[in-house]
Amino acid sequence: MPLDREDLAKLMDKLETAEKFKNPNRKRTKRRYRSLRQVLRDDEKRIQQKRDESKTPIANIVTYQSVTAPPSLKPVKTYCDITGLPTNYRSPTTRMRYYNKECFDMIKSLPPGVDQQYLALRKANVILK
Repeated sequence: MPLDREDLAKLMDKLETAEKFKNPNRKRTKRRYRSLRQVLRDDEKRIQQKRDESKTPIANIVTYQSVTAPPSLKPVKTYCDITGLPTNYRSPTTRMRYYNKECFDMIKSLPPGVDQQYLALRKANVILK
């Protein structure tokens, strides 16, 4: 269905008056990203300047490499030793974690010594000498 001249003229008027998606007055800034090598070199220069300015020990200067995260306030997540699913249950006799009743029944039916092997996987086993 071809457009006649009037419809085409109306369409062109709408296109000219439509709002532009991008702002034509926007100033483009040249953002320069630094490589890790540059960041570390600048960090070393800053440390050297601090050493020269004041005789502070190196251990007290905060650097890019020495920043550590504070301890987490969230509780530690525990997972089932059999299935690997998140859990809140623990067997009172073997100290193995389990997800549901089926896992608990399986833990109760384990032969002696296998529970210690499961605990050894998460480094919670007791070694008696």
